[in-house]
Amino acid sequence: MKLHMQILIALGLGIKRNWHIFFGIIAGILVGIFLHSHSFHLIHTLLIFIGQVFIRLIQMVVIPLVVSAIVIGITSVGDNKQLGKFGSKMVLYYGIITVAAVVIGATLALLFKPGLGAAHYIAANSASEVQTAVSTAMAQQQGNILGIFLDFIPSNPLNALAHGNMVAIIVFVLIFAVALAKVGDVNRPIVSFFESVFAATMKITDWIMFLAAPGVFALTASAVSSFGVDIFMSISKYLGVLAIGFLLQLFVVYPLFLKFFSKVNIGMLYSAVAEAMMVAFGTASSSATLPLTIACCEKRGISHKISSFVLPLGATLNMDGTALLQTVAVIFLAQAYGVVLTPFLVIQIGLLAIIASSTCAGIPGAGLITIALILNGMGLSPEQLVAGFAFLFTIERVTDMMRTLVNVTSDAVVVAAIADNENEINYELLNNPQAYEDIA
Repeated sequence: MKLHMQILIALGLGIKRNWHIFFGIIAGILVGIFLHSHSFHLIHTLLIFIGQVFIRLIQMVVIPLVVSAIVIGITSVGDNKQLGKFGSKMVLYYGIITVAAVVIGATLALLFKPGLGAAHYIAANSASEVQTAVSTAMAQQQGNILGIFLDFIPSNPLNALAHGNMVAIIVFVLIFAVALAKVGDVNRPIVSFFESVFAATMKITDWIMFLAAPGVFALTASAVSSFGVDIFMSISKYLGVLAIGFLLQLFVVYPLFLKFFSKVNIGMLYSAVAEAMMVAFGTASSSATLPLTIACCEKRGISHKISSFVLPLGATLNMDGTALLQTVAVIFLAQAYGVVLTPFLVIQIGLLAIIASSTCAGIPGAGLITIALILNGMGLSPEQLVAGFAFLFTIERVTDMMRTLVNVTSDAVVVAAIADNENEINYELLNNPQAYEDIA
């Protein structure tokens, strides 16, 4: 199937599977335009309330989702030879690609300043509150660098859970999950518990995403009713920065990575996994795309031994597209609220974006769910940034589709590099598109 047809099919899938989201956005714009020229204070207040409820629901699932995802991801590897043979290389490769994504995102956001166009839409008291919270948090952290690292280790994990201290929670859960992986089958009751937590949390997330249409409608309508259609001019710059970043990742970072770490031809690899890339774009879910990603890789030359190990973990832990999006989004919010972006703060945003993206579920909307982790490290919560989040959610579906395409492509790039390093790749098949079987 020709690439342009695959793109059209992906767009069709995106609209078909997420029609309610697109409808919510369009309806929100129309209602917002009407309310902007007619004063209905009660309706405007109700829309703001619905939008805040949607954001609060998203915030509610962050901790159980992150904790259960980390435990399942690490214990699924287990204490076996694969962990040492492939695991260290996989972590290194994913780390290189994710750091590159964060650097690209931060550089573009600082260069083009997409948040400045939204600054005059933010209420002065809200901006002042956010600036004070961030400056206080940064002053405390910069004055006690060693204390920051000490705070990463919770003296009481339950207290960290109660206060939503995400970095401390993640450190404890990482240590706990590795210990579970090392103790063998005796870990099954605990792992089963977290599998149940993850499944239940994913179900709750499904319910929240079912409410995404009214939530996005309310956020869009309230934003447009307050600011008018000019809001989209501000968002377009943010969207443009993300698009440039994703294109650099796809056509600069990945080709250079494969050139340095393998003999795989980037054009042949993209041709081999084109179906998975397009379905990822259409569904905005790397988890839903995973079976197709595995099928594309295995039927086109990459061994089952490598793909069955690397790709499932990649779909869970490797989210460089998400890291890029979160970095740009947080810098966008900081610029919109007039927060001074010191080098220390930018580095902190980048590091937290790497952590937050690796704990992000491979489902639609998850990129903006775990952004709470980054804000927490800045002394903020999503509730303080409702107006700013209204901008992000207005085009969230489009950015979600783009970042998922990058995430899935990244998994394919890393699995191809590891397969090449381990001589587990059939180049005659990979480099011969005519021999490819169609994958439904």
